[in-house]
Amino acid sequence: MDDEAGGRPCPMCDAQMYKRHCKYVCPQHGVVVDCSDPFTF
Repeated sequence: MDDEAGGRPCPMCDAQMYKRHCKYVCPQHGVVVDCSDPFTF
């Protein structure tokens, strides 16, 4: 798999997110940010 643990914290719950295919995925909220978003967080 190409999931990378150790990503940024979720802005909603502070859980550690995973980076997957240009997306940050929260284990509780699902995809939070992807690379098409106009901002970097």
